[in-house]
Amino acid sequence: MKPIALFQHSLFAEPGFVQEYLDEKGLPWQLFRVDLGDPTPASARDFSGLCFLGGVMSVNDPAPWIGEEIALIHEADAAGVPMVGHCFGSQLMAKAFGASVMRNPVKEIGWGRMTAHDTATTREWLGLNGPVTVPSFQWHGDTFDVPPGAELFLSSDYCKNQGFVIGDRHLGMQCHLEMTPELVRKCTVKGAREVERELQTNTSGSVQDIPAMLEDLESRSAQINATMRALYDRWIKGLAIER
Repeated sequence: MKPIALFQHSLFAEPGFVQEYLDEKGLPWQLFRVDLGDPTPASARDFSGLCFLGGVMSVNDPAPWIGEEIALIHEADAAGVPMVGHCFGSQLMAKAFGASVMRNPVKEIGWGRMTAHDTATTREWLGLNGPVTVPSFQWHGDTFDVPPGAELFLSSDYCKNQGFVIGDRHLGMQCHLEMTPELVRKCTVKGAREVERELQTNTSGSVQDIPAMLEDLESRSAQINATMRALYDRWIKGLAIER
C-alpha cells in the first residue's frame, strides 16, 4: 500500500493523534516537514491519501510552497486520492477548491463545542444523528467560505464554517481534533503572549486563558480524539489503495 502523506507546516502543528491513529490501523505514512524545507512531492499519485496539518501562516501568503500544495490538491482530486485538512490544512483545501479564506470575526482559541448538523453527512461520517454537540479544540484567526460543491456539517458559535465534506473522499476541519495533551501544553507555551493579548481586547468569550486550557487534559484530549477517530474511520474507506 502506498503511504499517506502528512504535511507539517509549523513546528508545533505536529501530527499528534493522526500519527497514533494511522499506526494503530497499520497504515503507512510519510511526513513532509514543510517548515524545515522539505520539497512538495512530485505527484499525488505516489500516495494513498494526503493529510494537510495546521500552520501559523495564512493560505493567502505568497510563499511558493502554498501554490505547490494547492496544485497537488488539484492533482489529487483529479486522481481520486482522498484528502483531509486540519485548521490551516482545511483552509488550504477550501482555497484550492475555489473558496475564499479570510479573517474570522474573532480568534477562536481553546476548548469548545461544535454543532454537528442534522444531515446524512453527519450520520455517515460521525455516526451521529444531528443536531448534536461535539467537543473541539481551536486555535485559529482565519476562516473559509464553504467551497462550491462542498457540504458544511460542523459549526461553532464563533466560527460558522468548521467542517466540510467534498464528494465522498475529501474532509476539511477548521478545528484541531488531533491534539494530544503534549501538543496542547506545547501550544500554550508558544502561544501564551498571543492569548494574553487577545484576552485584553477580545470580550467575546472565544479565547480561553491558559489555566483553563490545561484543565482535564487527558479526558478532553480523549474526547476530541474519539471524534477524530470516527471521521478518520470513514475517511480511510476512500484511500486510493489501488489507483
